Amino acid sequence: MISSASSDLPCFTIAPALEARIAVLADMLAARGWMCATAESCTGGLVGASLTAVSGASAWYAGGVVSYANDVKVAALGVEPATLAAHGAVSKPVVRQMAAGVCRLTGARAAVSISGIAGPSGGTPDKPVGTVWFGFAVDGIVTARRLWIPATRAAVRQTAVRAAVDGLIEALAAYADKAAMRRRQPASLPASGLP
Repeated sequence: MISSASSDLPCFTIAPALEARIAVLADMLAARGWMCATAESCTGGLVGASLTAVSGASAWYAGGVVSYANDVKVAALGVEPATLAAHGAVSKPVVRQMAAGVCRLTGARAAVSISGIAGPSGGTPDKPVGTVWFGFAVDGIVTARRLWIPATRAAVRQTAVRAAVDGLIEALAAYADKAAMRRRQPASLPASGLP
């Protein structure tokens, strides 16, 4: 039998600053009627856990995939084995495919993906510990960015969560800005210049 409250169970909470950023993300998604999704490797589900720590997340968060193993990246997210072989799991092409794949899987219009080397082992001269790649998918447009977070394993993962949320907010804002610019542009005239 499970008691209703147990002091020996871990409690998952998020910092107020992260909660405030998630509220911004939630408002942006809700304004469009969109859902977002997550595809995580080095963060092991921390982004999804942080998003769902906020009440009402089911209105804008579809779900996520923790794809720590490359086989899961391939089977669940559609990452190409050739891409993994050529670039490694911690790379721009892989996080782009992860973000697009989780959108296909969940039907979400926006997503963030993360793959990194949290350490303390696993780093190489080309990809030192603290290297984290992020993919951002917004309505079919997929971008990526890399951060280097020279810190402890826990700090790399925590910083990556915040960067994932902030990055998705930035990607949604950039998408909205581009859409607004398209709406403000006058209709083109025919080639003759006459209506």
